[in-house]
Amino acid sequence: MALIDADDTIVAIASPTSPAIRGVVRISGDDTLAILKRMGIHSEGIERPQRMATKVDLGSPLGIIPVDVMVWPTRRSYTGQPSAELHTYGSLPLLRGLVDEAGRCGARPARPGEYTMRAFLAGRLDLTQAEAVLGVIEAEQRGTLDHALRQLSGNLSQPLERMRSTLLDLLADVEAGLDFVDEDISFISDEDLVDRLSAIGTEIEQTLQVMQSRGGGSSRAMVALCGPPNAGKSCLINRLSDQQVAIVAEVAGTTRDTVTVDVELQGTLVTLIDTAGIEEAQTEVSQQSQIQARRSATEATVRLWCVDASGENFVDAANDLRTVATEIQNPQTIDIWVATKMDAGIHPSLDENWIACSAVTGEGIDKLLDVLGQHLTQQDSEEVGSILGTAARCTQSLQQASDSINQAILLTRSQEGHEFVSAELRLVAQCLGEVTGAVYTDDILDRVFGRFCIGK
Repeated sequence: MALIDADDTIVAIASPTSPAIRGVVRISGDDTLAILKRMGIHSEGIERPQRMATKVDLGSPLGIIPVDVMVWPTRRSYTGQPSAELHTYGSLPLLRGLVDEAGRCGARPARPGEYTMRAFLAGRLDLTQAEAVLGVIEAEQRGTLDHALRQLSGNLSQPLERMRSTLLDLLADVEAGLDFVDEDISFISDEDLVDRLSAIGTEIEQTLQVMQSRGGGSSRAMVALCGPPNAGKSCLINRLSDQQVAIVAEVAGTTRDTVTVDVELQGTLVTLIDTAGIEEAQTEVSQQSQIQARRSATEATVRLWCVDASGENFVDAANDLRTVATEIQNPQTIDIWVATKMDAGIHPSLDENWIACSAVTGEGIDKLLDVLGQHLTQQDSEEVGSILGTAARCTQSLQQASDSINQAILLTRSQEGHEFVSAELRLVAQCLGEVTGAVYTDDILDRVFGRFCIGK
């Protein structure tokens, strides 16, 4: 996305293209008012934001349509440019007709993310807030939405900018001392320098940990059904999803590949994953199945450890499964233990850590859903950190900043010379600037805004 195009006047549909009562076409750029005039919308003399009801002639066969026009004539708009929104019926042909008419009057089609990119270039948003805009658009759950809104409000960028400002002040003191090294003038002692660097390093490390807690996951929770072969996992996923998504048979080992289905459980959108039965691999195919099963169990938000309660070896099977669960433990994963097939055979004695259920009769399914829903809701409401896009983009920069801070501390303590410390601090400032957008390249902007849809 070339920055040279940032002054062009652009137009795009800014609302979903599915049928709706209302739809929005957005125009932004220095020629906005002139283009409105050419479209027959009288905008002369407008000096402050204004709303007007008018009509636009789209020609044959669409004809004249009613349009509500919102005009921001100055640079106090979302994009930092004169802008306008055209509101009309949410009919895709009508919205496309408005875009085509604006194009004939001098606007060019907007590229993906170009409106938010202009807001960034105008200083209305920093890069983390721009990514939060995408997070708001893509949010599927309340916690994810709240999380994106917090980042949009600056809860991530403001501490980073404060750290960078403190670091630049510290860098100024270090380099001032270098300028007067022959006069034995010290602007900051090594002890004070280490203390201040350590404080910044701690903040960077905390921010990095928060980002890493979100960086590898998915915005939709993953619930993996794990256990030995023939433990009733496939039957249970069919029951939970209310769909026939997995093959159910009496023969053990029917599931060799992971089976996934997206569903809503207790108001939360999740991906259910039926994994291959955990066993000792005998063939190359079963070995690949075991690798997939363990990977799914490790990456899942919640793991349902399923053990067949209808047989005599329930206790041994449960103990073996607990060993596996310990081997592939993820501190951020919730484990729920499920005794399946309670409709048949022997009923073992279960403690409060088990949920007894039957996918055939429905016994215990409501309790399982309630417990699962409580864990998912709690995790969603407690979620902290950055949105996934920010975490993926910035983790490497923050890790480099953390490493350079530690190197600067080591150089100071070993009295290697403040010129080497200064070089490390400059690198830290650059890394922090890359996160917020104080330092950026065209490639960074392409990576951030290329993920947006057109019109945003």
